Amino acid sequence: MKSYVVSRRTREIGIRMALGANRRDVLWLVLREGVVLTVVGLGLGLLLSVGIAQLLGNLLYEVSTLDPLVFALALALLAGSSLLASYLPARRATRVVPVVALRCE
Repeated sequence: MKSYVVSRRTREIGIRMALGANRRDVLWLVLREGVVLTVVGLGLGLLLSVGIAQLLGNLLYEVSTLDPLVFALALALLAGSSLLASYLPARRATRVVPVVALRCE
């Protein structure tokens, strides 16, 4: 999804680069959106998973409903994959040639 959003914003990125934005600025522009979505999604997911774990706690036999290791590993895995999914399109966006981007539409 992030790759699609970046491809739709190619013209905007080209204009920003033509006006003087460097590669680091463009990279941070795209990554910032991904980081915000990741943090919000992980926060909401953590709250929902704790709530559901409490509801399903009586169905589990000799298993803790709030195992911190499981929650930490799940958060780390989801955060890593989400940030990687944002970084790859962001890196591709830094390679936009302003002249080509302005001519493409």
